[in-house]
Amino acid sequence: MANTATKLELVPQGGNALMALVMREGTGGHLYAASVELLSGKFATRNLADAVHYLCTLHGRHPGVVDHAATRTVDSAARKWLIDAVDGFSAERAQLAKLVVAAGPLPSTPGQAESEAAVVSQRHALEMLAQSDRQGCAIGAALSLVLDWAAVRGLLDVAADRFGIDRVSSTLPAPEASLELYTTLGQNPAVERAMNFGAQQLIGQHHGLWDLLEARQAARGEY
Repeated sequence: MANTATKLELVPQGGNALMALVMREGTGGHLYAASVELLSGKFATRNLADAVHYLCTLHGRHPGVVDHAATRTVDSAARKWLIDAVDGFSAERAQLAKLVVAAGPLPSTPGQAESEAAVVSQRHALEMLAQSDRQGCAIGAALSLVLDWAAVRGLLDVAADRFGIDRVSSTLPAPEASLELYTTLGQNPAVERAMNFGAQQLIGQHHGLWDLLEARQAARGEY
């Protein structure tokens, strides 16, 4: 299964452009992420387990995208947002770990080795992105991750209910705070371009992950 990030376009129009990208191409815009097969169908438990495992592979390790961004961003305007994002995502990782344990092993799926290699490659790509020395790239990736995580969190809550794990309240920065920071930092055109690049790349990898999970569900013949 190929690991190819979707080529995305983000026209510089402030926070509205970033939000439009996330909603159009991110988790909330992917048909499989909102499908009956994943959320409530006959094989939803197996499909949710698959999603939880792969989300943990992509984002369950420390340091992650937000943590790396915190060490690459020197603008004082981003300090509070980054502190809140680092703390908030630490709680998300803990919840992911609980869900993986509760979900049990990965569902048996044809092409397992290829799937594993694809997600490990995605994780490496995100690590490189979040450690970029290009000013704005890492924070752009972190902003888009936090914005897209709202849709991911909805799926994790469904998985928590199904696997008998208590839901936890998100402490990630609110979308308004994320978009405000994007607009503030984007007053520098070079930083704006770099943020756009980081956001495009991260959202493209998320889109690719849901493509992969959909392909795995189809390979199991679960309809």
